Amino acid sequence: MASTPASPGARAALPRPLRRALLVVHVAASAAWLGLTLCLLTLALTAAATASPATDEVAYRAMDVFGDLLVAPLALLTFTTGLVLSLGTHWGLARYRWVWTKFWLTLVAGTASLLALRPALDRAAAAVTAGDRVDAYAVLFPPSVSLALYLFMTAVSVLKPWGRTRRGRRPGTQDHRRGEPYGSPQERKTRPERKRPGHPDAPSGTLGT
Repeated sequence: MASTPASPGARAALPRPLRRALLVVHVAASAAWLGLTLCLLTLALTAAATASPATDEVAYRAMDVFGDLLVAPLALLTFTTGLVLSLGTHWGLARYRWVWTKFWLTLVAGTASLLALRPALDRAAAAVTAGDRVDAYAVLFPPSVSLALYLFMTAVSVLKPWGRTRRGRRPGTQDHRRGEPYGSPQERKTRPERKRPGHPDAPSGTLGT
């Protein structure tokens, strides 16, 4: 028997157990990254609001430890699992605007965390150890921006706005809702609408009779 050629938009799907495991890891890493950012912002606010040199030193040293140990692993884990999930499921990487937007925002946030946030925390810890004055604004700004960005990405993940990209609307791509070629707008207009069972205009036999 001849094999049926794969459609242009078909992709290899992840096995269900693997997909669920990756999803759990992705959600856990994303939540941990968000919690870490909130923790860093709280410590930065504490250091900026206090007049105690001892409190300053404890806060900036704690931020440095968290930054060195947790920022890179959580950023890489969140980005990697999100990328694998998008490529291995019906969402795709560039088929939906919310996925495509979140991909680039995660890449930017991870890069900024590694190249800007961690060096800033290292400088603050070194300055407070040497007894020098720390620029509180330079330490407050990165976690503040990161927290706003992560909350926005969380909202995007939940709401899934903006629909498909131009690539996702190409004829031949798989529609995850119907499991058939999505087609052009003209093709969708000519395709007969499917009635759900129980609909007044549904064909006879759809109610189990």
